[in-house]
Amino acid sequence: MPKAAIIWDVDGTLVDTAALHFDAWVKLSAEVGRPFTHADFAATFGRRNPEIIRFLLGGDLTDDQIADLGERKEEYYRAEASKGVDLLPGVQAMLEAFHERGIPQAIGSSAPRGNLEMILDLTKSRPFFAAVVAMEDTKRGKPDPEVFLQAAARLKTEPRHAIVFEDAVAGVQAAKAGGMKCVAVRFVGHHSEAALQDAGADMIVSNLELVTAAEVLALLDR
Repeated sequence: MPKAAIIWDVDGTLVDTAALHFDAWVKLSAEVGRPFTHADFAATFGRRNPEIIRFLLGGDLTDDQIADLGERKEEYYRAEASKGVDLLPGVQAMLEAFHERGIPQAIGSSAPRGNLEMILDLTKSRPFFAAVVAMEDTKRGKPDPEVFLQAAARLKTEPRHAIVFEDAVAGVQAAKAGGMKCVAVRFVGHHSEAALQDAGADMIVSNLELVTAAEVLALLDR
């Protein structure tokens, strides 16, 4: 069993596609007659589509209606994201550093699998990941730790040996609820340093160029 494993959130951590998601939600919300604001986005960022849609439209929708709305939103998102997405500063070097040390890495995201597969292909980062856990693999969204616990299990590591890279309060809470260390990345800046600290982040950085893989791994010794 590995003594260390790395789990990556995607949106806001691996890549910055927040504006594309926001625009897709605005477009979908306009179609159903419900304005979508930046406050709505901040309140729901990092959560699964079913939970976001219930937050926006209430609990009277059927599961099929929620699934259809979620897929429509993702079609809008993928149409724009497919034009090109880059890894955030420092991510490539961090991925390579863990890979060179033989440390297994996984994706643990609230996003639909189709989005994740597209991002991995666009950024050519797929070879770094031994497992991908997506929205379809979970029943409970962050701050529930299910997505990260599944990722750790697929990497055959104990949660206490895992380090999660996150950018959202709900994601940090999920990592800590799962008994994992968490590095909060503030490059996108949806959440304040104080909010991430309160959520339990073990390390907070403005971008991953400012920290080394060795410094991240040292969190496991605390």
